[in-house]
Amino acid sequence: MKTRLWIFTTLILGINSYATLLAQEQPAVWDLGSCIEYALGNNIDIRKSKLSLQEAEASTKQAKAQLYPNLSGSIGQEFGNNAFVQGSSIYSGSYSLNASMTLYSGGINLKNIRQQKLYEEAGSNSVKAAELDIRMSLLQIYMQILYADEAVNINKNTLETSEYQVERGSELLKAGSISQSDFAQLESQLASDKYQLVVSENNLRTMKLQLKQLLELSGFDEMEISIPEIDEELVLKPIGSLPEIYQTSLQTMPSIKNSRIDSLVASIETSKAKAGYIPTIKLNAGIGSGHSTVIEDSFGQQMKDGFNENIGISISIPILSNREHKTAVEKARINEQTAALNIIDTQKSLQTELESVYNDALAAQSQYLAAKEQLRSLTISYNLIQQQFDLGMKNTLELLTEKNNYLTAQQSLIQAKYMSVINSQLLNLYQDKALEIQ
Repeated sequence: MKTRLWIFTTLILGINSYATLLAQEQPAVWDLGSCIEYALGNNIDIRKSKLSLQEAEASTKQAKAQLYPNLSGSIGQEFGNNAFVQGSSIYSGSYSLNASMTLYSGGINLKNIRQQKLYEEAGSNSVKAAELDIRMSLLQIYMQILYADEAVNINKNTLETSEYQVERGSELLKAGSISQSDFAQLESQLASDKYQLVVSENNLRTMKLQLKQLLELSGFDEMEISIPEIDEELVLKPIGSLPEIYQTSLQTMPSIKNSRIDSLVASIETSKAKAGYIPTIKLNAGIGSGHSTVIEDSFGQQMKDGFNENIGISISIPILSNREHKTAVEKARINEQTAALNIIDTQKSLQTELESVYNDALAAQSQYLAAKEQLRSLTISYNLIQQQFDLGMKNTLELLTEKNNYLTAQQSLIQAKYMSVINSQLLNLYQDKALEIQ
């Protein structure tokens, strides 16, 4: 009983220790940098890409090993009856070592090594592509969280203003300065603002849940998000020229690199197919011996007398192959042309993506400047109308109309603000530059 209790206690402590270790691996407050760092170490797609890279590395080692001789041994044991001597049994054995080595095969082995090295490089690029994808996804969801958080704060301030306006409206109603219908409009606006706050809070929770899912965290885990200040300098950061960004991306994007690697692999495959017309020369060697109970000599003597060795060269010359080699060359050339077209297609796709992000970045900066000026004007106008309403000089409809215009301007400003930052930072990632938000 004590033994079982000890095992159970040890198991529980082990589980608790493991849970504590996992908790320690997760930061107390998540900023964009810690999200990316955690995802790079734990994301399943990235881990799968790394395993594929390890597989490619193993295949490269195997391709290199084909340059060396291979060696195999064989042992044969036989037991049977002697047909000429009744009741007599025969036992015999044979033993041999055989080696072979390809001396020449049109350079196929060297081409295989080069091909596998390219696959290895492609695997490394695939890891980088998976890491780039997670960086882009985390950047966008994290910025959406910042936007949602700021929207919540705006709605909270709006709700506080609505509560004040209802209180002030109640006083004006008692004083006979506004009608019952005007006061009902203020109450209706208060209810609407409460609803909008709930909607914005739910949206923030949804964004955080999406971030957890992207990080592959449990939905029940608590997650405190760092909310950094996004200054105007970052929002209006000069973007640079699109041609320069495109040329830089052509040199850094993993997808472009892999399309070029595919073209090189296809070219090597064509060269390998042509090697099918070339004779193959192999060196073969072996040693062996054996024994049998039919022979009266001792086991050692039989092994000595039966010892044999051989060495030779074999040449395989392709003459007729039912069009196998010609078809292989034709298919390889077609694949080579397809790979060249894929490079063009990948470059066009990249150009389309960059143009979209670049135009969105420029548009967001322009919208930000316009929304900022609009908000400045509406702030003055709204404050003035609020003061006039408090004095009974403006009716409820005028107040609420100006308030809604003011709120819309606030939402437009923060939307343009975060769209500008998202797209400018995406352009950084396309150029393999560091993010400027942490």
